Amino acid sequence: MRKRLEEINGRIAAACHRAGRDFFDVKLVAVSKTVDAERIRQAIEAGVRALGENRVQEAAAKIPVLQDAVAAHQVELHLIGHLQSNKARLAVELFSTIQSVDSLKLAVRLEQIAGEVGKRLPVFLEVNLGGEASKAGVAPDQVLPLCERIATLPNLELKGLMAVPPFLDNAEDVRPFFRRLRQLRDEARHAGIVGESFTELSMGMSNDFEVAIEEGATIVRVGTALFGARDYA
Repeated sequence: MRKRLEEINGRIAAACHRAGRDFFDVKLVAVSKTVDAERIRQAIEAGVRALGENRVQEAAAKIPVLQDAVAAHQVELHLIGHLQSNKARLAVELFSTIQSVDSLKLAVRLEQIAGEVGKRLPVFLEVNLGGEASKAGVAPDQVLPLCERIATLPNLELKGLMAVPPFLDNAEDVRPFFRRLRQLRDEARHAGIVGESFTELSMGMSNDFEVAIEEGATIVRVGTALFGARDYA
């Protein structure tokens, strides 16, 4: 686990060097979907400081078991999978950041719950860059109007944009999607409709995160390269 993490960090550092960026400008979120608690604990002990879970119910079973390690190492817990409104309260309780806000309705629900529990919740707006029916996220032309609305919700902190571009064998073919997400973030900032903390771009996974970093990713979500191939059934 430690060797794999070192290899991933080395690849992040090399991509940052090519792009003229600082290694510490990119956060690694280890995608722990379907990974058992003991292996996640090993990853934390190896140096992982942010975990990404796709399913609220699965995370609810694992996080309490890992609470000591999470607290001791100040590990961030990110929800990166689709969130149904009926699981919003549990998600707010479990996670430090929700990257998969894909509607104003969901944002308003999270705002309400965060207010009730006295929490200012960091969130990302998820964008469906490829127009894929199988994936969640808002259409690119809805990004600016939704950002403007979500940025006014006092109990949410809109941190940036997240995307899962189409999976393509050649990472270079994904580059235009990463570039488009960066452009959307910059357009929202230049329009003055978001706060100063709207800087993040969560994009890039095991097969293409180096290209994502070259295009401006501030968060990369890596699972397979760290934990190995898994059965996602």
